[in-house]
Amino acid sequence: MKVSIVQHTIRCDDLKWNLKHLDELLGEPSGAGLYVLTETFATGFMAEGATAQAGKQAEQVLAWMKYQAARLHAAVAGSVAMVDELGQLRNRLYFVRPDGTFDFYDKRHLFAYAGENRDYVAGDRRVVVAWQGVRFLLQVCYDLRFPVFSRNRGDYDAMIYVANWPDKRRDVWQTLLKARAIENQCFVVGVNRVGSDQACNYVGDSVVIDAYGRTVAECTSAAEQVVTAELNMDELRRFREKFPVLDDADNFSA
Repeated sequence: MKVSIVQHTIRCDDLKWNLKHLDELLGEPSGAGLYVLTETFATGFMAEGATAQAGKQAEQVLAWMKYQAARLHAAVAGSVAMVDELGQLRNRLYFVRPDGTFDFYDKRHLFAYAGENRDYVAGDRRVVVAWQGVRFLLQVCYDLRFPVFSRNRGDYDAMIYVANWPDKRRDVWQTLLKARAIENQCFVVGVNRVGSDQACNYVGDSVVIDAYGRTVAECTSAAEQVVTAELNMDELRRFREKFPVLDDADNFSA
C-alpha cells in the first residue's frame, strides 16, 4: 500500500488557520491509502492547554479528519488534544477511515520535561490497526524513546510516529526511528512538524524507513511537503522468513 507523509507547519492555538492550511496542502488525492499528519496537528503542542477548549476543538478536528478521509478515499492519522468522558485531557492519535469509523491510541509516555504530565493523562493501551493489508502500531512522539512498549510481538508490520520533535534533538529522532525499524523488522513512518513556536524550532525530517533501516522516502528538511511511499509487504514477508530475528527476541512486558 501507499502512505503519504504530510510535513507541515502549525500555528499554536489557531485551529481555523491550521485546518484551512492543511486543506490546501493536502490538495488532490495522491493515490495513497493512508495520510499521516503530525502530533497535535490542529493546535500545536498543548502542554499547558485548557481542557474545556481542547474538548471543543477535538470534536471539530475529528469531524475534519472524517471529511478528509472521505474526500481522499483514504485513512487519515494524526494526534489531537482532547477531553475524554471523565474530563481528562488526552494526547490522542486518531486513525480515521473513509467511512468515518476510527480507532485511537492515547499517548503512553508523557513528556514531563515540558510539563505534559501535569495536564495530560497517559494512555495504557497498546493499539494496532489493520488497514489495506498492513498492521500499524500507533505511537506518539516521546514514545519513540521507549522500545519495550513498542516491541514487535509479531502483531504489526509498520509503526507510525507522529511528532512535534525539536531540531536540537533531530539526531535522536533520526537515529531512533531507524533503530525501531531494524530491531522490530518493520516499516517505520515518522512524521514531524516544521516551523517554530514559543519554545522550539522544528525541521521535520519526516521519513519512511524499511525493515533494513533504509530510507524509502523522506521530506526535504524544514520544508512543507507531502511525500508518498510504497510499503512493499511482499518484500517485508520475504525478509522476515529469510532472517527471522523476531523468533529470538526476549519476552518483555510493559
